[in-house]
Formats: sequence, C-alpha cells, structure tokens
Amino acid sequence: MSVVIEPMVAADAQRCAELESVLFDGDDPWSPEAFLEALAAGHHYLSAREGRSLIGYVGLARVGSEAEIHTLAVDPEHQRRGIGRALLRAILVHTQGATVFLEVRTDNDSAIRLYRSEGFDVIGIRRGYYRPSGVDAFTMRRQAHQ
Repeated sequence: MSVVIEPMVAADAQRCAELESVLFDGDDPWSPEAFLEALAAGHHYLSAREGRSLIGYVGLARVGSEAEIHTLAVDPEHQRRGIGRALLRAILVHTQGATVFLEVRTDNDSAIRLYRSEGFDVIGIRRGYYRPSGVDAFTMRRQAHQ
C-alpha cells in the first residue's frame, strides 16, 4: 500500500495527539486542541496516510523570511520506511526563500541524521528544552533555498 501525503484537516487532530502521546510521552505531548489551534492559525500541516490510517504528520509556521518546523512524527510501526523524509521534503516546499529552523532532542540520532541529510546544520543547544524530561535540544537551521 502506498503512502499519501496531504494537507492535515481538523479531523486528524485526535489521531495526531494519540501519536504524540506514544512518541513524546515524557515531553508534554501536544493535545488535539494544540493541533486545531495550529491549523486555525493558518500554519502548514501535512498528514501521511496509508489507506485510511494516519501514520505521520509534520507542521510548519512561516513568518516572512523565516520558518520553523513545529513537529514531525511517524507512527513507530511505520518508521524506517522513508515516511519522515517524505513528510520533511513535502513541508519544505512551503519554505521556498525562507531560512528554516527546528529543535530536535540531542539524543534523537535518527532525526538528526535525517535533518542533516536534508541540509540542516546544528547552530546551538537549548539546555533542558524538553519538559518535563529536561532533555536538551539542538537548534538546527537550513539556509534559504531559491
């Protein structure tokens, strides 16, 4: 079965929050309301589906010449299939001409490798960024691509 990436809709918020609670349990996972607020604010959010199942998502906010990736997640049962990369590439289309920033756990080696392979560089560290776990985050940046 193939994976389809499409704009996130309000009906996806509950499933996204469920995945958040699995993937980011120790770090204050987003609620359905947080996803709904991001969509209402006009941010770019995409869902990855296999059949009728939402198996991943990514979100981005853009302001002027800068953008920030808010979140990127893939259901653990579907990881290591290129879905995260496909979501990242699809959301980066919305950043044309913008410098893109994100935070990533310093212990998330697979995500760091993905981001580096797509042109992101570590530019700093945020101590105790993730709450309540207190895990540090790297701030990463991808220079604007024309």
